[in-house]
Amino acid sequence: MEEKYMRVLVMFDMPTTSKKDRQNYAKFRTRLIADGFMMLQFSVYMRICKGIASANNHLEKLNLILPPKGHVRALVITERQFDNMRLLLGERSKNEEVNAPRQLVLF
Repeated sequence: MEEKYMRVLVMFDMPTTSKKDRQNYAKFRTRLIADGFMMLQFSVYMRICKGIASANNHLEKLNLILPPKGHVRALVITERQFDNMRLLLGERSKNEEVNAPRQLVLF
């Protein structure tokens, strides 16, 4: 059985009032990027995974880097669900254009 591509969305709010809070925020964000997550918009990052097992593996990695304060939420959705997302205001970012799904036509 062929595995479906999944997207892991990570959304977070973290305090940045103290120097330590800002360091924790920067460290968390840096580790997300190192694990292959890309910024979709401020405090919302996403990653493409091949199958639910891979998505769960990245969620387990996420648990290891959680900051001591703040709120972090993760959502796993299918590629089709992600493609149905609508941009309601503004323009697509360069990141979204680069990661847009491409359809191949084979003859």
